[in-house]
Formats: sequence, structure tokens, C-alpha cells
Amino acid sequence: MVLHVQYHDNKYDYVSQAILEELINAQRIKRFYRPSEERWIVPDLDPVRGIGGYYRGPERRQARYSA
Repeated sequence: MVLHVQYHDNKYDYVSQAILEELINAQRIKRFYRPSEERWIVPDLDPVRGIGGYYRGPERRQARYSA
């Protein structure tokens, strides 16, 4: 999926989700358009999902019942 972004210099571009993640982490974009909400998202103000981090702990997604 390609997303519409606006940089801090007010220029616009279309980027992939992978590039969007990099731009957000590098704080290089002012906002991006989230089609599912039909609105612009400002990374500094609105919730943005990240790729997560490394989890240290027991696996909690195992099947509940063993066969």
C-alpha cells in the first residue's frame, strides 16, 4: 500500500509502508494520510503503531490445549 505523506518543508510524496515507518522513526514527516480513518495523522500528536521491539518473557501465544 502506498501512503500520502507531507514533509516538514510542506512538500508531498507517496511512500510505501516500510518507508513510512523509517520516516516516522527519523522524524522526517509532518503528517501522513491514514485512509482507514479518512484523515491526516500527525506522528507527534496521534497514536501511531510501531513495529514493536524484542519481547523477553514466556511465549503467551501458544495453543491453550495440547492434542
